[in-house]
Amino acid sequence: MSKRIDQEIEAIKTILTSLEPLDDLVRKNVLDYILKRIKFDYSVIESEVQSSKFSGNYVQEASPTSEPEVKEIHIKQFKETKRPRSAIEMASIVAYYLQYHAEADDKKDKVGTADLDTQFKIADYPLPKGDMKFLLVNTKNAGYFDSVGNGEYKLNAVGYNLIKHNLPRKDGKATTKRPRKTIKKVVKKTPKKSTKK
Repeated sequence: MSKRIDQEIEAIKTILTSLEPLDDLVRKNVLDYILKRIKFDYSVIESEVQSSKFSGNYVQEASPTSEPEVKEIHIKQFKETKRPRSAIEMASIVAYYLQYHAEADDKKDKVGTADLDTQFKIADYPLPKGDMKFLLVNTKNAGYFDSVGNGEYKLNAVGYNLIKHNLPRKDGKATTKRPRKTIKKVVKKTPKKSTKK
């Protein structure tokens, strides 16, 4: 069973990586073509979907009238797909994950310190050295969160675009570091002494 789950995870990672840069219409066309090309038959797996829901974690129940959609995915897998380069990016990933990819019972559109602490541990991402509430504030100051009160924050449009469209970074650079300015060294020229007598 674990081999099958590993195969599912690997397939999901490959598909997500391939579809990530595409817009919705192109994604739909690609998925439609693949299903036709492999002659995918929902009726063959329908009874298995009803009983196991594909191991319960990764693929939502499919029906002949709907396209298969990868919605639920494990936070560790999602983190590995997005490759965060800082705790701020990881905090944004957690907020995005809980809003869009978590299991139905765990979905939420705002996060607090407990959410970050739990999801960082599950995703096997290093915890920040300071208090988790400072990470929430820093993520807000970086422009990815909006405060909703009571120590909770919500992913805003900038944060959404970061996770949806800009991670993983193609240049491998983190978002939170600014490039250093180069300073040109000025060399003073000393006037030449006259050799005439």
